[in-house]
Amino acid sequence: MSARGIVRRVHLWLGLSVGALFVLTGLTGSLLVFYPAIDGALHPGLARVAAGARPASWQAVYDALRRAEPGRDGAWRIEVTPDGGPIPVRYYAARETRARAFAPLMLWLDPVRLTVVRRGFWGGYATTWLYDLHYRLLLEKPGALVMGIAGIVMLAMLVSGLWAWWPRPGGWRRSLAWKREAARSRRLYDWHKWAGIGSAQVLVVVAATGVLLDLPDQVHPLVARASPLFATPPLRSVPNGPPLPLDTLVDRAERALPGGALAWIETPADAHGVVRVNLALPGEPSRRFPRSNVWLDPYTGRVLAVRDARRDGGGDTLLDWLHPLHDGEAFGLAGRWLAFVSGLVPAVLFVTGVWRWRVRGRARARAEAR
Repeated sequence: MSARGIVRRVHLWLGLSVGALFVLTGLTGSLLVFYPAIDGALHPGLARVAAGARPASWQAVYDALRRAEPGRDGAWRIEVTPDGGPIPVRYYAARETRARAFAPLMLWLDPVRLTVVRRGFWGGYATTWLYDLHYRLLLEKPGALVMGIAGIVMLAMLVSGLWAWWPRPGGWRRSLAWKREAARSRRLYDWHKWAGIGSAQVLVVVAATGVLLDLPDQVHPLVARASPLFATPPLRSVPNGPPLPLDTLVDRAERALPGGALAWIETPADAHGVVRVNLALPGEPSRRFPRSNVWLDPYTGRVLAVRDARRDGGGDTLLDWLHPLHDGEAFGLAGRWLAFVSGLVPAVLFVTGVWRWRVRGRARARAEAR
C-alpha cells in the first residue's frame, strides 16, 4: 500500500472512532459561541430587568449580595457587562458544591432594585451543563484530559484528510472538480472534500486551541520554559478600620490602568484579602475575560500590584489569545459567526464520510457476490 493509501486508511479509522465525538464537540461549541444570549433567552425573568440599566454604586451591589446571602463570607466576583442589564455574580466557595472541581453559585441582580432575579449553581442549568459537556464531557478534571487527547486525535484526523486529498503535481484541476453527474460515492466525496477544504484552517485553529485549553497542567509548564509566565504575587491586607467603598477602589484601579473598560470586581475572600479589579485594555483579545488586573488594599486603597496584559511576555500572550481564538471573540461578531459555522462542519464531514464508506462497502459486497 502506498503512503497515500496508508494515510487514507488512517483517516478512515480515525473518523470512524472519534468522528461522533468530533460532531458532539462541534455542535456544542457552536451553541456556546452565543451562550450568554441563549442563556438569557431561556430565562425570561432576566428580560424584565430594564435594558441597559446600571447600578448607581458597586458598593450597593456588594451590600445587596451580603443581604441576600448572609452566610457567605468569601469572595464575590461581580461581572460588569458592557450593555448593562442584569448583573451576573459568582461565588466560588459554595458549600453545596464543594465536592466539585468547578460549580460556583451564580446570581443575577437587578441593577436598580438590587434584588436577586435569578439563582442557580454552575452545571445545574442548560447552558452551563452544555459547557461542561463540551469542555469535560461532564467528567470533571479527568474529562478535560480525555478531551485534550481526543483533540490531538482530531487534529491528526484533519491533517490526514488534507494529506490524503492533496493533489499530485498537475492534478489540481481534477482534484478540485465537482462532478454533479457522477455516481453517489463520488458526489458524497465532493461534499466531504469541499467541507473539509473550506473549513480546514478554522477547524485546525479551533481544535489546536481547544487542546491547549483542555491541558493546562501539561501546556503551561512547557510554555513557561520558553517564556516566563506572570505569577500573581502573594498579597495580604491588614485590617485597619472599615474597608473603603468599592466605588473608591474601582476609581483608583481605573487610574492605575487608564483607558481600560471595567470587566470584573472581586471582593476579598477574608479579613486579610484584597480587592481585584479586572479591566479590558485596548488591544486585548477578550473583552469579557481580559488579563489586566489591579490589586488593592481594601482598607487603605493602596495599589498593591498591577498587571498590564499589553506588557505580557510571549508565553502569556499566547495563553491570553487561546480562548478568544477558540470562540471567535478576538475578531468580533464576524469571528463568532465563523466559529459558529465551523462547529457545524464536523457533522457534515462525519455524515458524508460514513455515508460514502457504507455506499462503497455495499458496492464492494455486491461485486464480491457476483
